[in-house]
Amino acid sequence: MSTADTGDLEFTEHNHDPFTTTPPAPVPPKATLDAAGEILRALAAPVRIAIVLQLRESGRCVHELVEALGVTQPLISQHLRVLKAAGVVRGERNGREVLYELVDDHLAHIVVDAVAHAEEG
Repeated sequence: MSTADTGDLEFTEHNHDPFTTTPPAPVPPKATLDAAGEILRALAAPVRIAIVLQLRESGRCVHELVEALGVTQPLISQHLRVLKAAGVVRGERNGREVLYELVDDHLAHIVVDAVAHAEEG
């Protein structure tokens, strides 16, 4: 293999044998792919990404998310409904308030990795 350097971009030439094949990667069932797509769609809005980052630290009530993110209560509630429907967050009622938490840490890792990737430029 040889490497050609052109400015900031680096290209690697691959010597690929056209007579050898790599077996295809396993593909999960359609239902699994559909569910993964729903989760990614739920995470696709900047406010929802910010909510997940807040909930990664600890469970929060709506008013805490409003204060932390500087957006209106109706907007936070709307985004929480989307995240809840996608199985990203769950709410636990405590008197008049609902404490929202992430369902699991897998989703926080996806968001943290996406944010880190975006910050790398």
